[in-house]
Amino acid sequence: MFSNLPILPADPLWGLSAAFRHDPRPSRIDLVVGVYRDATGITPVLDVVKAAERRLAMEAPSKAYRSLAGNVDFNDGMAKLLLGADPARLARQFTMQTIGASGALRLLADLVARANPEATVWSTDPAYVNHRPLMEAARLRVNHYRWRERGGVVDVEAVLDDLAAARRGDIVLLHGCCHNPTGIDLPLEGWTAVAELCANRGLVPLVDIAYQGFGDGLDEDAAGLRLLVDRLETVLVSASCSKNMGLYCERTGTATVIAADAPALRAIPGTLERITRSNYSMPAEHGAAIAAALLADPEPWRCELEGMRRRVVGLRNALADALERLGLPEEMCGLRHHKGMFSLLPLGPDAMTRLREEFAIYGTQTGRINIAGLHPDQIEPVAHALARVSSADRRSVAA
Repeated sequence: MFSNLPILPADPLWGLSAAFRHDPRPSRIDLVVGVYRDATGITPVLDVVKAAERRLAMEAPSKAYRSLAGNVDFNDGMAKLLLGADPARLARQFTMQTIGASGALRLLADLVARANPEATVWSTDPAYVNHRPLMEAARLRVNHYRWRERGGVVDVEAVLDDLAAARRGDIVLLHGCCHNPTGIDLPLEGWTAVAELCANRGLVPLVDIAYQGFGDGLDEDAAGLRLLVDRLETVLVSASCSKNMGLYCERTGTATVIAADAPALRAIPGTLERITRSNYSMPAEHGAAIAAALLADPEPWRCELEGMRRRVVGLRNALADALERLGLPEEMCGLRHHKGMFSLLPLGPDAMTRLREEFAIYGTQTGRINIAGLHPDQIEPVAHALARVSSADRRSVAA
């Protein structure tokens, strides 16, 4: 039965992670996988999460099935986290628990494929590595628009120029904040321009917001999304609790559909539930119950998350300072202006291979590094290694 299946190569990201684990060098540095690490080098379970888990264990609620849409309190809390407390916005949305943000993206892709199978999804270039496979798995076409840096933010003109080729009903896939892999975000005026383009051309934004709270703050990071919701009839949203609550392996996320008004949402719950029923049926409860507890009493969680955010900002500034002291060009030192966990270094595959083989520093072949994976003691070694490989890379390009 399976003899004709091709043997596929390992996933490039997880393949690099496996290579790191088997690297015997004690000085090796993992900047591949997108997880937050604390000063001890581990990905911690948040104190507020531990407290919530203790309460859940003591209360021992029933393990009976929940609804196909998941934990209702969690869904309501996530809708408010994403859209704010504005009753007008909340009246126009339906939010459903999913298996992480990846599950939300696939669910929304299936929804789009049912509603408009001819739609093209426009994704950033460069893009999150799993965006294209998730959209294509739903049999949607994928095209790209440039995501380039200009003055520390996205070149909005390049975005608008490329999206001018999109047709009515197409989907514009946007990162809500902390763009993965570049770390370059839209300024608020850029969100306004994209909203105007979508309104004029009949495009539907799909906002993937997986890092809310790691850029400038929880509400600040949702400002672009909320602007779109206020100016457009239809917006799709995938969200994750992996990073900002540290619930990585709990796979806790949501899919949200915003429509013109409540009556326009009538078909959405049943359609989404029918899609998930034929897939995983209903999402797991544990992570959602934890997240619902954090959202019900948010201040302790907000404080702990803010400490994480400030730590990442401090690491980013320290690395930029070290690169500047070594005289590296602005295109390298510009990572100071990026947001969130990632930055995309201006290095080619050969330089990234050399970084790994000669200096035991692991980033992706595309140049993405996870700033949140750094320890302060690693800043200087990483900066010196980047100076060495980038100098050679520039000479190679010049030749």
